[in-house]
Amino acid sequence: MIQVCEARREKLRALMDEKGIDALFISHEANRYYLSGFELHDGQKNEYAGYLLITKDGKDWLFTDSRYWDAAKRLWEESRIFIYRASAAASINEHIKQLGYKRVGFEARTIPYAFHKVFADGLTCVEGDGLVEQLRMIKDAHEIACLKKACALNHKLMQWVPSVCRPGRTERAVAWDIEKFFRDNGASELAFASIVAVGKNAALPHAIPGDTVITEECPVLIDVGCRLDDYCSDQTRTIWVGSNPTDEFKRTMEFVRTAQDASIAAMGPGIPAKEAHAVAANVFADAGVAEYFTHSLGHGVGLETHEAPSVNSRSDAVLQPGMVVTAEPGLYYPEWGGIRWEHMVLITEDGAERM
Repeated sequence: MIQVCEARREKLRALMDEKGIDALFISHEANRYYLSGFELHDGQKNEYAGYLLITKDGKDWLFTDSRYWDAAKRLWEESRIFIYRASAAASINEHIKQLGYKRVGFEARTIPYAFHKVFADGLTCVEGDGLVEQLRMIKDAHEIACLKKACALNHKLMQWVPSVCRPGRTERAVAWDIEKFFRDNGASELAFASIVAVGKNAALPHAIPGDTVITEECPVLIDVGCRLDDYCSDQTRTIWVGSNPTDEFKRTMEFVRTAQDASIAAMGPGIPAKEAHAVAANVFADAGVAEYFTHSLGHGVGLETHEAPSVNSRSDAVLQPGMVVTAEPGLYYPEWGGIRWEHMVLITEDGAERM
């Protein structure tokens, strides 16, 4: 892991050089882990496990507090671990000034404003968002293997989950069954809070499982993922509980599956991500249901469930081998519910592989 992270930092240095950045301050937890192997998660949203400073001369620093000293030195050269004991921002600011780097990049999307005011005092700071993400978009062989493993467990769950979607059970109960299944089968945690949506709740793309009860002859939308070996899975299926799905459900399912098949068939290296989205949108437009498709076709998946590249009508990304994205078209009707169907897709040298 240490050698892999060192190689990633060397690639990042080349991108920094193109932008004229002497040192890049890393505050985003997934980026920190990708470049160092140190702490994939911060303890709380208002509590950081640490930061990195990636420098043009290769003398990189890890900033953290005393609680993480032992963990840090297992991964990082001790002489370049900086332990802050009071104000992290002020201590780091002073240390960077002493190091003498002139143009310091920072991740504007993830650094709190209050922290930045103190951190940037007296420094020449420039936004450096997207540089690490540019590297993370292209998965290496190990990352792809981890994603396939997580995806396989998710697929196993999707084959099992109809058995616990029985009349009389609540969304909340099924969500708990899902979490236990993942944990019992090797996942370290959920990739995100599970979505289990019964009946009309399935019209809410990000429904929160509650006390709505599954009934005979109703739809259930299930959007779940796990983290396995640090990498995430993300899949959605919509099932019908009972033996007599309505004509509306069957027709909507046909539209959604057709849109997904068409969008995946359109994916491949060199294809703009927004074109894949447009293919799905056009299927719905031709069917006269475009207004019920209310979100993007998909997104990247890796250390985070939602990461670059975006697969939507506004995306400027071009699909490249090694990218892993989702294809998750959906149609939503407040009167009765909705249907979403999602696979993860690996962009290959000559096309796309449904994972």
